[in-house]
Amino acid sequence: MSALVLVLIGVLVGVTTVLFGFGGGFVTVPVITVADAALGSGAVRVAAATSALVMLVNAVVATLATRREVLVRLRGREALFVLLATGGALGAAAARFTPGAVIRWGFVLYVAATVVDLLVRPGFRRPVSAGSRAARAHAVPTWLGAPIGGIAAFLGVGGSVLTVPLMRRAGASMPVAAALANPLTLVIVAPALLVSLVLQGNAPDAAGLVGSVDVVSALALLAGSLPVVVLLRRRPPRIPDALHAWTYVGLLVAAGATVAVTG
Repeated sequence: MSALVLVLIGVLVGVTTVLFGFGGGFVTVPVITVADAALGSGAVRVAAATSALVMLVNAVVATLATRREVLVRLRGREALFVLLATGGALGAAAARFTPGAVIRWGFVLYVAATVVDLLVRPGFRRPVSAGSRAARAHAVPTWLGAPIGGIAAFLGVGGSVLTVPLMRRAGASMPVAAALANPLTLVIVAPALLVSLVLQGNAPDAAGLVGSVDVVSALALLAGSLPVVVLLRRRPPRIPDALHAWTYVGLLVAAGATVAVTG
């Protein structure tokens, strides 16, 4: 896959970072799996690690550009941050020693289960009234920090696919849930990236890799994503809430299908 194609895909990564809080994980993993398909079963492991780098940079930029009155909802959640970071480090370490096929099909099954949950259980496609626990980061229970961080880092998905639905079901609009997902993703992927860079494990031995990270592909994706993140944070588009939620589900389906058919 050429650098130009990766830059163009990076634009989509930037859009998903701002609009859905993905940080790029659900776009980066399928794309890098395809780009590094020559690595065989190791491609998805490299994709998960590379996703951490892309998500880290995008999440930093998106968080810095988020309004203070939104970020203040994370005040007092230090215990959650610690557990997210711990889970992120452990999940990334586990991924270094896990067969690529396990990560690949774990990603697919995880996405499939999430899509079913979003469609069947109420509160995501049409959020509850914002009156009681409305749009607060406390919608993410502290005790879930470690499992959210572990699953997110292991599969390279960043955590937003768990945190966004939780906040939606507490009454958050899609823009607020996506905005709060970025700093939560940042807490997870920072330690996960460090582990991916320094811990070799079962990482493929190939040119262009630092640990398990495909740095060249990551830089190309970031070249396309960062200007979009800055632009959309300054001038966020107005999207009907229901359409916003359905698009979130559609992107999950596309990401899972891509990884499933990429051998």
